[in-house]
Amino acid sequence: MRILVILPNWLGDALMATPAIEYLSTYYPDAQFTFVGSFVSIEALKYHPKCERYYVDKTKEDGNRFINTYKFAKELGQFDLAVSFRNQLHASLLLRWTGTVICCARKSWHSQLLLSHTPPISTEQHLVLQYLRIATCNIDEKPTDAQPLQLYIQKHQFEKPTLGINAGATYGSAKRWYPERFAKVAAEFNDRFNIVIFGGPNEVEMAKDIENELIRLHVSNYTNLAGKTSIQELCAYIGGCSLFITNDSGPMHVAAAYQVSTVAIFGPTRYKETSQWKNEKSLIVRHEMDCSPCMKRECPLGHHNCMKEITADEVIDAVKSIL
Repeated sequence: MRILVILPNWLGDALMATPAIEYLSTYYPDAQFTFVGSFVSIEALKYHPKCERYYVDKTKEDGNRFINTYKFAKELGQFDLAVSFRNQLHASLLLRWTGTVICCARKSWHSQLLLSHTPPISTEQHLVLQYLRIATCNIDEKPTDAQPLQLYIQKHQFEKPTLGINAGATYGSAKRWYPERFAKVAAEFNDRFNIVIFGGPNEVEMAKDIENELIRLHVSNYTNLAGKTSIQELCAYIGGCSLFITNDSGPMHVAAAYQVSTVAIFGPTRYKETSQWKNEKSLIVRHEMDCSPCMKRECPLGHHNCMKEITADEVIDAVKSIL
């Protein structure tokens, strides 16, 4: 059973698609997956034991994207089943041009026109369940629930209990709590945990701000890994943490996949749709605001109160309640 899967672009979204992939893997015991996605999503999910092939989607890099998509589809060839978790015209075209008969995607004008199975899916449910509905829309026996997130990257073994700090959020500044507050929380628990600061290549300066604040607070048992890890290493190191404090972000979902105790700070996003899925040892810290969830990359009102009003003491209390 050869199955083509178009993965979401973002790391967190790709991880939230893993329960759907696992369901297909179980439903079709002989499944062999071909994954197509962004560099980040491929680097996280290519280790699946049933992943036969994987491709980073480069159709928009050079030349005409429609022509590139057509050529890529012919390179991929036909499948027994194709599923797109990406609600985008070129993803629908890619599925159609492979010649695959059974193609599943979320209902949209282009998927309805081009693909065989396009269910309408409510966004008033967790994204994990939305993706599961897409993946199983051609199956008579509809699952009623989804399994936890799944990664096949072996977690790192730290020598001592470790607290991970993730102050970044690739989507935009509106999702980011403040470096000095992350540092204050980390300092509160540095007698119990070594501290690791995480961050992507564009978050090195933010991580340095946390590092400087830790130094000011006379904390020395920390390691700053921002901008220094591959996706595989990022997942492995987060998986090895004993505790993780983070914004709503891809690393938050990595922690959920490894069932790492997590406190997540939410501001402008829909927490019911993108919270840490089935992480039994996790809490959300958020304030109800008239203007949230706005889903904007930057605060449209300029005050950022959904994050600004969350204090370090609140997060410290949340950490204490799950330790």
